[in-house]
Amino acid sequence: MKVVVLAGGLGTRLAEETARIPKPMVEIGGQPILWHLLRYYAAYGHREFLIAAGYKSEVIKDYFCHFDMRQNDLFVNLSQGTHRVVRESPPDWEVGIVDTGAETMTGGRLARLRKYLDDDTFMVTYGDGLSDVDISQLLEFHRQQGRLATVTAVRPPARFGHLELDGNRVATFAEKPQTGEGWINGGFFVFEPEVLDYITGDETKLEAHALERIAADGQLAAFRHDGFWQPMDTLREKQLLESIWKTGTAPWMVNVNSGDAGASQNVPPAVQWSRTAG
Repeated sequence: MKVVVLAGGLGTRLAEETARIPKPMVEIGGQPILWHLLRYYAAYGHREFLIAAGYKSEVIKDYFCHFDMRQNDLFVNLSQGTHRVVRESPPDWEVGIVDTGAETMTGGRLARLRKYLDDDTFMVTYGDGLSDVDISQLLEFHRQQGRLATVTAVRPPARFGHLELDGNRVATFAEKPQTGEGWINGGFFVFEPEVLDYITGDETKLEAHALERIAADGQLAAFRHDGFWQPMDTLREKQLLESIWKTGTAPWMVNVNSGDAGASQNVPPAVQWSRTAG
């Protein structure tokens, strides 16, 4: 099944990094967040990717064109003008980078990929967030629901630390946990090809236009994920992901084949469309 990554937005809230590179190329642990996403899907057996690029798309193209040299040892014979790359277990990925326009909205980016999607079920995610959502369970849930689209509903990360008080005593202290109430759009979609019929052009936003209409038609299911989910919209969130990576137990890098990511299949009553970048 093909995986579309929405990777064309300007990323203005992360201007410290995105003035020179597109947001999906911002590095976590020495690798672009885009690499982390592709590796995660590949661990579940999905290795065909379409990158809906836009802003500074040439940076993404350059990265994959020179992927071998960046990821492996390189030997250069200066007298002969030749080089040799020593490859060790290269990833079995096929990556298509399609320039969908710098100003195109998220829905419009999908529409521009129609000719590459083979009129089949496909997955979509944003190129600026990581999670430990169980992709296999997500797909199974989508098939069971029999609707045109499935969105992964997540708890938004809290902006502030959480305190539970017992009188004047702090019973528990949690530094910026996931909030306990409300659900938002966490990306990690599964779409049937008919979803593209809800998109009218480059100006169509996937979230505010297409998905709202799909929901009104009763064709949008929500896969509830109570586990890890973290977007990278600001420098502080980039630094948070970096700090998680350095622990050596980043949720998106461990146990992805063990089935323990387990998200509940209960459908939450509402999903807020808070993500529109991409």
